Amino acid sequence: MPGTPATATADPLADAPRNVPGLLARRLERDPEGVLVERSSGPGTPWVPLSVREVSGHVTAVARGLVARGLQPGDRVAIMSRTRYEWTLLDLAVWAAGAVGVPIYETSSPEQVRWICSDTGARLAVVETPAHAAVVAQVRDDLPGLTDVLVIDEGAVDALVAEGRDVPDSEVARRSALAGPDDLATVIYTSGTTGRPKGVELTHGNFVSLALLGVDGLGDVCARPGSRTLLFMPLAHVFARFIQVLCIPSGAVLGHTPDTRNLLPDLASFQPTFVLAVPRVFEKVYNSAEQKAGSGASLRVFRWAAKVAIAYSRAIDEPGGPGAALRAQHRLAGRLVHGRLRAALGGRAEYAISGGAPLGERLGHFYRGIGVRVLEGYGLTETTAPTAVNRPGLVKVGTVGPAFPGTRLRVDESGEIWVAGPHVFRGYRHDEEATRAVLVDGWFRTGDLGTLDEDGYLHITGRSKEIIVTAGGKNVAPAVLEDRLRGHPLVSQVVVVGDQRPFIGALVTLDAEMLPGWLANHGLPEMDVTAAATHPQVVEALDRAVSRANEAVSRAESIRKIRVLDTDFTEANGYLTPSLKVKRALVLRDLADQVDALYVDTREGTDRA
Repeated sequence: MPGTPATATADPLADAPRNVPGLLARRLERDPEGVLVERSSGPGTPWVPLSVREVSGHVTAVARGLVARGLQPGDRVAIMSRTRYEWTLLDLAVWAAGAVGVPIYETSSPEQVRWICSDTGARLAVVETPAHAAVVAQVRDDLPGLTDVLVIDEGAVDALVAEGRDVPDSEVARRSALAGPDDLATVIYTSGTTGRPKGVELTHGNFVSLALLGVDGLGDVCARPGSRTLLFMPLAHVFARFIQVLCIPSGAVLGHTPDTRNLLPDLASFQPTFVLAVPRVFEKVYNSAEQKAGSGASLRVFRWAAKVAIAYSRAIDEPGGPGAALRAQHRLAGRLVHGRLRAALGGRAEYAISGGAPLGERLGHFYRGIGVRVLEGYGLTETTAPTAVNRPGLVKVGTVGPAFPGTRLRVDESGEIWVAGPHVFRGYRHDEEATRAVLVDGWFRTGDLGTLDEDGYLHITGRSKEIIVTAGGKNVAPAVLEDRLRGHPLVSQVVVVGDQRPFIGALVTLDAEMLPGWLANHGLPEMDVTAAATHPQVVEALDRAVSRANEAVSRAESIRKIRVLDTDFTEANGYLTPSLKVKRALVLRDLADQVDALYVDTREGTDRA
């Protein structure tokens, strides 16, 4: 049964702290003057280092304020904010006060806020802006247990520090030591691609074990001298939340940026050595770079350099490695193009950790070929983030790697992936039936499908609930087709359809940000998404993209017809989760007429809405 031992020499969990505050206390003892956080006050401003001692002092001061407000051990505190230093500070302070932090995406609707605060019984909410406070205010009457709402941009942190001046540090120290490994650390609500989000209860032991095992098994990535990472994913997402905790024992420097519109300048100034993102971010970086290449000779050079990067990466996996001619081409491409692409990630990034959805082999080889090793991984909220990840010493592009250190994986006879380890959640909040359905004899049933190779590397093939069965009885996993087609610069989102239908089709949305550059590079006039969806050259480009995507599957599994929509799937219209996953069931329900239209005329070819 594939699994990765905790370590070959010593168990990193043998003397583990009881809880997350214990991780910070250990770091303070070991390295009080080392830098834990670098903080910027906005675009173009310098990054100011904060030592472990300074951050720990901030945490204690805020925790005293929470105690002064009457927060009791075990009480729940909702945090609704973009990714910024105050998010991390409040999270650590809530834990230091013995309480439980409950993240809420800053894009959440009033109904989502009501559900999360009601289900957790939140006593206090700390939000970023007055606009967020207004969202909470819309449902405040339904939340009698919510005693107050504090606003970060209106001085919430300073107010808590001031209120806690008379609370002794010894009280915070006492509370910090209360929680044990099995005690609740947070409740994170699933993105809700289907139905009402479920509250995933994660313990202090989940976070502590995963962080220490991560340092032990992935030290080259996160624990080398000079390691640093810039968080831009939402801290309401378990992936970013885990990295925040991981940086405490690893010694890495943590930065935050709240606005992805400033991402490239922030990466350039912060210069992370490892970055983490969902595949859509890596697609955007590639597509933006291609678009900036323009047209003519510059575009041809870019595409040549990209092909060289992919060929070079593929050759690394072959016996003998890249030949002399390919190595020479790679050196030239590095000087002409690859160096600029690495600079776009800050210039010092050696590793990029991708999770949340399949990255796709093309992008994996491309980034490795330009000198950034993408360690694709796999995990769920229920596994406190990573449960499998590629290793620096052996990356298998197209897989999500072997089991995370200390984790066990197995694939049952139906192809479903099961996980066991100290990072697996304790259950769904107030939902024993759902908990019993997925936690069986110490194993977590993920609902995802995959295979394990001879080295124990996991390949994700799809989700059991998303498998399409055509009218001809062919089982089709939509993910591989969707991922490949989404790699085209014109494409924003894809939903493959065909359940109980004569062939596979797809709903496609266009990327409004990339469209103007693509049109200019192809000598076409400006037009909006609605006009582009029916333009012959756009349709022809999408047809070619479909043909390339179909190369990965059999004829029976291939996309025969697409329908181009004139609106995108977004968080605002409810079709995209905050972690950028399409709510497939909702799309299929609301756009049933669009799906039906694919099959009115069963001749194959591109269609459009």
